[in-house]
Amino acid sequence: MATMQLELDAREIRKQFPFFQPHPEMRSLIYLDNAATTQKPYAVLDALTNFYAHHNANVHRGAYGVGAKASELFEAARERVARFINAREPAEIIFTRGTTESINLVAASWGGSQLREGDEIIVSEMEHHANILPWMQIARATGARIVVWRITDEGRLDLNELRRLLTERTRMVAVTHISNVLGTINPVADICRIAHEAGALCLVDAAQSAAHMPLDVQAIDCDFLAFSGHKAYGPTGIGVLYGKRALLEQMPPYQTGGGMIRKVSWEEVTWADVPARFEAGTPAIAEAIGLHAALDFIDSIGRERIAAQEHALTEYMLARLQEVPDLRLYGPKPDRAGIFAFTLTDIHPHDIATVLDSRDIAIRSGHHCAHPLGERIGVAATARASLAVYNDTDHIDALIEGLHYVRQVFGL
Repeated sequence: MATMQLELDAREIRKQFPFFQPHPEMRSLIYLDNAATTQKPYAVLDALTNFYAHHNANVHRGAYGVGAKASELFEAARERVARFINAREPAEIIFTRGTTESINLVAASWGGSQLREGDEIIVSEMEHHANILPWMQIARATGARIVVWRITDEGRLDLNELRRLLTERTRMVAVTHISNVLGTINPVADICRIAHEAGALCLVDAAQSAAHMPLDVQAIDCDFLAFSGHKAYGPTGIGVLYGKRALLEQMPPYQTGGGMIRKVSWEEVTWADVPARFEAGTPAIAEAIGLHAALDFIDSIGRERIAAQEHALTEYMLARLQEVPDLRLYGPKPDRAGIFAFTLTDIHPHDIATVLDSRDIAIRSGHHCAHPLGERIGVAATARASLAVYNDTDHIDALIEGLHYVRQVFGL
């Protein structure tokens, strides 16, 4: 198939990533496991190294130059995240270890203080375990009830079904922006509006969208939003929780310790204001600074351009996957993100991934932390290829050739 003409030159973008440069101890990989984690540009690694080499100190309490600089860089990262998602103010940004901890924080703090017996939490059927298990745990602890929002056979969410599920007892709707299995892009602004009309709040899991499209929490009007740095070209161990300030101020601390208090005595404790109230102990300082650099990298290319590029690649991938006999793709066909979960006859997904690895192509295989979704679509595991800004049609072509080779290996 002829190569498409794309606006962005992925070969030039790959030059910004050490992972894709020749190295005597590394194979040259076609990396298609971006829904699990993305590679890191030099700018991110340089930011980490520069902090540890020249500004390494704890934040917020050091009355000396390096400590002040560390605090300045850390809070600048918070301001950068606020601009990236268009939060109203940096105080609405809480640093966590990742999307999982962000959602656990909301479930434990907001849920633990607000939910009562008989209250309802609507959770969609396509959620990652990180947006299921925290709600299950807090529901058991409070007597609340999980209400499952089922997907359609095409792999989408029906907004009329949401309206049917909402009741006067619904307190929260928890939904992913993009499914990490199906690639479904959910209309989160509409979902938030419908939830609010019924008097409920809405939490959006943006782990799979933050690096791939514009993200505006005010336009979405979500009450909470979470994403991870490592899926957005940033370091591991850093995540973001956005929350509307009025909600955060009503919530008790998730963890306690240093840095999240105003005063402690044996008789009384006074909590710090947000966001410090939710950041107990020494935070991931270097990782937050690395995330700042990652967001700069994304915006240096442009999120609208990235979204357009990945949309074109997604359409190309959909067309090429149809050329592979016996391949079944899960999720909607048009209007989806660049995440492709599939099976190939009865070949185990791990075997597919292993054969592709022998051809220097990296994909995912397994249940992708979404057991209930696997039950719904009728498979325990799938192979999954997922795109990022440094992928191009050559990578997709290599994957398709690799899948034909998989069929040959297994005698098909």
